[in-house]
Amino acid sequence: MRFLLLIISRKYRIMILTGDKLLKDSLSLMQELAAYGNPKTKLSRIIKSGTITQVRRGLYVEGSPPPPIALAPVIYGPSYLSFEFALAFHGLIPERVAVYTSATYGKNKNKAFSTPFGVYTYAYLPKAAYPYGLERREDGGYPFLIASPEKALADVFYKRSGITSPDDVRDLLFHDLRIEPSSLRDFDWNQVREWSPLYGGRSVRALAKWGIETYA
Repeated sequence: MRFLLLIISRKYRIMILTGDKLLKDSLSLMQELAAYGNPKTKLSRIIKSGTITQVRRGLYVEGSPPPPIALAPVIYGPSYLSFEFALAFHGLIPERVAVYTSATYGKNKNKAFSTPFGVYTYAYLPKAAYPYGLERREDGGYPFLIASPEKALADVFYKRSGITSPDDVRDLLFHDLRIEPSSLRDFDWNQVREWSPLYGGRSVRALAKWGIETYA
């Protein structure tokens, strides 16, 4: 066993997870902690000893931690890695992105978590657009979901308002994001066009229209 994830609620309902498999239920773990009289105090001492690491409130890692990329969907979800992090992952933008940027849905505001393993941010998308264009990848045997190149770019455009003209699209692609035009040649622009109504607004529609006209 390489690591354990402990998810603890205010009422001490505890699960231990490794990857996506449940190892212990709350009752069995609480029985272990109950021997110390005060489970909350014992947990605090364990954290101070370094046996487990607190990722965020209610979420802890015991033992050797997984790759930071694999923690992104566990810290806050449902979510998948997207936006600038995914663009860098796919080699579309030159800069290394230090923040693990993810997309989520059904939330009323964006979230950010600063953890011992890195900074993780979560930006909302329309629910209708959320489940498309996702890829399952692994890092060291740990699975995670990440947007395809096309989906990551569409997500970025959704979060940028005021993109309506071809000049707006080119400015964001080649000036702000510094994407090489040749790297967009093999994009599935028809797929982006199919997704665009799901986002609402005009930015993703403008991206799809520009891509089809430029690379058709």
